[in-house]
Amino acid sequence: MKANPRACIAYIASCLISDKSGSSVYDFSQGKHINISGDLNHHSVNIYDHDQGCHVSGNGDGSEFSLYHYGDGHHINLELEGNHFEGHDYGSGYHFNGDVSGTSITLYDYEESQHFHFSI
Repeated sequence: MKANPRACIAYIASCLISDKSGSSVYDFSQGKHINISGDLNHHSVNIYDHDQGCHVSGNGDGSEFSLYHYGDGHHINLELEGNHFEGHDYGSGYHFNGDVSGTSITLYDYEESQHFHFSI
């Protein structure tokens, strides 16, 4: 999964799991804050990644979401269960999973075979 979609997924998962939102996500692998605006709840996601200049949006039922990354032009599935999330990035063809703990997010990207860390 590319860096910005990965950061957006970390942001979305964190906001939905914690019921809190922020104005950015810090991506430790890129060493920078990515400003994000928009709205999301347990039925709808519509955010804007100011770094990449694109929307990520979609619908869900509270635990499963079908998202579309307009910058890269592909779907991303996201499932939430407790503090854990997982899904599939159709752009890369690989799965991912992760956990949210307070303001910290860890995401394992199977394409890269490594963990990535984020903070809201």
